[in-house]
Amino acid sequence: MVTTWLSREFGIEIPVLGAPMGGRAGGALAGAVSAAGGLGLLGAARYNTPEWIEAEAEVARSIGGKFGVGLMTWSLPENELMLDAAIAVEPTMITLSFGDPAAYVGRIHDAGIPVVSQINTLADLRIVEAAGVDAVIAQGGEAGGHTGRIGTLPLLQEILEATSLPVLAAGGIGTGRGLAAVLAAGGEGVMIGTALLASPETVGPDYARDRVVEAGSADTIYTSVFDRARSQPWPQRWGGRAVANEFTAAWHGVDADEETLAQAYDPSDPHSGVVYAGEAVGLVHGTHPAGDVVRRIGADAERLLSRFA
Repeated sequence: MVTTWLSREFGIEIPVLGAPMGGRAGGALAGAVSAAGGLGLLGAARYNTPEWIEAEAEVARSIGGKFGVGLMTWSLPENELMLDAAIAVEPTMITLSFGDPAAYVGRIHDAGIPVVSQINTLADLRIVEAAGVDAVIAQGGEAGGHTGRIGTLPLLQEILEATSLPVLAAGGIGTGRGLAAVLAAGGEGVMIGTALLASPETVGPDYARDRVVEAGSADTIYTSVFDRARSQPWPQRWGGRAVANEFTAAWHGVDADEETLAQAYDPSDPHSGVVYAGEAVGLVHGTHPAGDVVRRIGADAERLLSRFA
């Protein structure tokens, strides 16, 4: 595989990160991505606990040896114990995304751990540069889960032109063609999430995997309705991209209070429960093991790039 800053810095064979998807990326998924030659990240969401990080880190390490931890920066002021726990498990990388990481980068660096931030705009880049992060991930609006509104390709080009930091890309990348495109553009690697959502190592209800396999690339919606129904206080600037379902058909864009949405929402119902997924969902055609997905992406990208060797 082509050697990049990402593969050299973290000792991995394939320049692919497994996205820290809250509610989906536990130790089994992170470990499987790492065992295949990438680097998997635990999705330490706001509703997880320090004990969850400790337990899932042990699982990830036992499977893949190395792993990272992804944290939501905006939620850390209410519970910095999550950051303490992430540092304590000695991950290969910590990602601090969705907010200004300046208050936390120094503490992580003091522990000898690199810090990477997902960003959605040029203004985000300037904030995380000032905070001292080691690399950035240009996350485009095609991405699943919480994301911005600028497309991956325009954002990636803008960020590559604007910084000397290593730049990765996320959003809409689900095959070796996507990885090859990012590397050819000058990126150092990619973060994938949706491509892994149907894998058996992914945490979550079985219907979530089924919905991902069944959905096409035009079947997602960018919405805040699931956050409001579940009392998840995400900052307004970040909506979430999910597979459209009967709940979004009934409530997206409707002026309803959170109590009404909560009463209507049923996470156990396949037609109501949230399945965050990006536009790359149309590239997911089966429930393949995460390691197979990562290895196939790496091999296909290498084959495509070899045409220009």
